[in-house]
This record gives sequence, C-alpha cells and structure tokens, in this order.
Amino acid sequence: MATDSGEGPQDQQTTRQETTRQDEPGIPAQAVAVAGEPAAEATAADAAAVTAAPDVLANSLGEYTRAWLRRVGSGESGALPVIVGLIIIGAYFQSRSHAFLSAGNIANLMGQAGWIITIAMAQVFVLLLGEIDLSVGYNAAVGATITIWMVSVSHPFPTVVAILAGLAVSTAIAAIEGAIVAFLRIPSFVVTLAGLLTLSGVLLWLYGQTGSVGLGGVIQNHNSFINGIVSNNLSPAVSWIVLIVVVVLAALYMLIRDRRRRANNLSVAPLSVTVLKLVVMAAIGVVLVLVLSFNRGTLFQQLRGVPWVVPAVLLLLAVTSVLLGRTKFGRYIYAIGGNAEAARRAGINLNRIRVTAFALAGMFAGITGILYASLLGSISNNVNGGQYVLYSVAGAVIGGVSLFGGRGRMMGAVLGGFVVAVIYNGVILLGLGAAGQYIWTGGVLLAAVLLDALARRGSTGATN
Repeated sequence: MATDSGEGPQDQQTTRQETTRQDEPGIPAQAVAVAGEPAAEATAADAAAVTAAPDVLANSLGEYTRAWLRRVGSGESGALPVIVGLIIIGAYFQSRSHAFLSAGNIANLMGQAGWIITIAMAQVFVLLLGEIDLSVGYNAAVGATITIWMVSVSHPFPTVVAILAGLAVSTAIAAIEGAIVAFLRIPSFVVTLAGLLTLSGVLLWLYGQTGSVGLGGVIQNHNSFINGIVSNNLSPAVSWIVLIVVVVLAALYMLIRDRRRRANNLSVAPLSVTVLKLVVMAAIGVVLVLVLSFNRGTLFQQLRGVPWVVPAVLLLLAVTSVLLGRTKFGRYIYAIGGNAEAARRAGINLNRIRVTAFALAGMFAGITGILYASLLGSISNNVNGGQYVLYSVAGAVIGGVSLFGGRGRMMGAVLGGFVVAVIYNGVILLGLGAAGQYIWTGGVLLAAVLLDALARRGSTGATN
C-alpha cells in the first residue's frame, strides 16, 4: 500500500535490498551503471549510500573507518559525542578529586547509576513514538512504596509477590495514561502532567494509609534481597565468570547475525570491525572487574566484586535491545514515531502499540523505584518526582533519542543515563550541592540538543 510520500513498505524493502545486494563477488551494487542515470548522479548516490551505511562498501577495517568518518562528517555521529563527553567529564572530575576513579567511588557510581539508567530507559519507549511521560518519576515512587510496604508490614508478603505487585501498579498507571493518549487523542504532555500532579497526591495519601509502617513519611526497607540489589556484590571469581559469559554470548550473537546477513546477501561490517568491537567491549569489562576486585572495605571487612545492579542493568539492556531491534513491536514503534499516518496506512494498530509502549515505560518506572529504594534502604513521600523525570528525559536525549520520535536506541539511553549519573556522582564528590548538579546536568543536556540540531542540519546539507 503506497504512502503519501509515494513509497510504501514493500517499495522501501525492495530499495534497501537493491542498495545492499551485491550481484557479483567483488562488484558493489552501487557501482553498477543504471540506464539513463548520469554518471555524476550515480557517484552522488554512491557517496550517499556509503555515508548512510559504512558497511555497505567496506571490505576492510580501513575502508570501514574512512566510511565511518564520512558519516560523522555528514552529521551521523551516533554515540560518539556521548562517549567523548563522558571521557571529558570524567577527566575533569578526576582532576578535581583523585578519589573519583577509586574502586570505592566507582562501586558507588554503579549503584547510583542503576536507577538513573532505568528511568531513562523507561522514557525511551514513549519518546520513540514522539510522546513523553512526565509522570514517570512519581510513578516509580508509588510502585516502590507499595513494594516496600508489603515487605515491611508485621506479616510481610513474599518478596516476589511484593515486587510483582509494585511493578503491576506502575505498569497499570502508565497503561491508563497511554490509553487516554491513544483513544481520546489528548496530547501526552497534558495527560502525563496531570498524572504527575495526581500521583504526587496519591503518594502522600499512601503514606497516610500505612500507619506505623510509614511513620514520619518514610518506610525503612529491611528486606535483604531488595537492599542487596545495589549494596551486595558478586564475588571476584563470579564477576570474571559473568564477564566471560557476556563476551562469549555477545560474540556468538554478532557472528551469527553477520552470517545470516551474508547468507541473505545483505550488507555486513567486515569481520575485523566485529572483532574490534568485541575487543573494546572486553577491555572495558576487564578494567571494570579488575578495579572492583580490589578490596574497598576496611581492614576487618572485605568488600570486593561487581555490584549486582550491573548485571541486572545489562540484562535489561539486552532484553529491550532485542525487543526494539528484532521484533515487529519494535519496528512498529519506530514506524509510528517516524510517520504515524504512513504506519496507520500500512495496517499497524497505532492505539495498541501506544498503550503497550506506555505500559512498558510504567514497568521500567517500577523497576526504577525498586532500585532507588535499594540504594537508599528506604522510600519516602519526599521523592522529587519532578526532578527525576527531567533526569529520564536528559538521559535519553543525551544518548541520542529524538524528542520527535522514530530515532534512537536503548544503548544510547544507557550511555546518556550513565553520563547523568557521572555528573550526579562527581558533583556530590566535589561538594557542589544541588545547584552545581542542576547546572551541570542542564549544560550537558543543552550541549546534547545542540549537537543533535547541528547533526540534523549537517545531514540535511549533505543530502541537498
């Protein structure tokens, strides 16, 4: 079925296959002359194809690097600004305080980063649709309050039941908001702003109903499992085993994926590029595990290993990356965010996808609340949900997720959330207070938006 732009999904698929297919070994598809097309236009098309996808014509690491540099020059910089910014911010904090890169502070950073990363991941689901969820901060607090209350009463509920109950409530709240947005056609900004105000009141009401458990507006968390998510660590031996398993699984996934693409005559990055990615990932993991394997406790208390929150976040990243990148649901989200009318004409159920995306955002808000309560050892009615929703948007946008929908990856949100966490940790370490934290986060967010705008302008200029 054709869209308004004159190219339907089938036409787009055919175009992509023709762009990436190689009819003869060693002869790129783009190099084949097209009847009636001037040589200059063919050359321009070749350059555009290489810029858009550096692995189309790259047969070696050197060719891939040159194509990637051309892509960066055209405005498609990917995660490069985030990584460079992270290095610069980390170097600055290390220069101001040598304790920043110590084993103890890195472990603290991992614990602080967990909930910031997951709240950024929650926002990704709705941002990809071109929507926004302003209630995600207070939704996380409501879900966490229910979970911590259930494990803190005189006759505690089973931990699994309490966690599932908190997640279910957060998911249901966001799903209701999504249904209002989808079926009543009310802007998500208005609906979730109303949700923010309502849930802040619901949070206060909940503590009024908890009795002695929530005395003073605080529920202390004495559940060892929930507290242990952030405070407990894998042993050094298990940390190394987990690292090896993660690297091996990543290698198998990437090699099998490339093999399937080659079998279908699709573009594939050179093997050297895949190996380089695996080496870099393994090197980062080795440095992290090595640093965290040193004792960061006292003489009488050994404290070593990777915090449990790290593999937990990596597992969530793997699941959501597959969900958004390898399933119909994920493709539908990108399609709706890119062009909702074209997606509707292609037969995609817009309402169902929107409600599901909001529900997933709510579920990740519930996970955020649990990680937040695990970090603090308690949950209270003084949670600053308005500030935390800004963290979620900042983390996603810094990681390259577009505010207008249709562009971004979950890995970007993880990197962006980690940048926010580094600022959060570094400002506290330097004793700059809330003012410095807000200024730093706002400055980095503005820089990310400016880079995104310049990248879009550069990309438009290159194509014109």
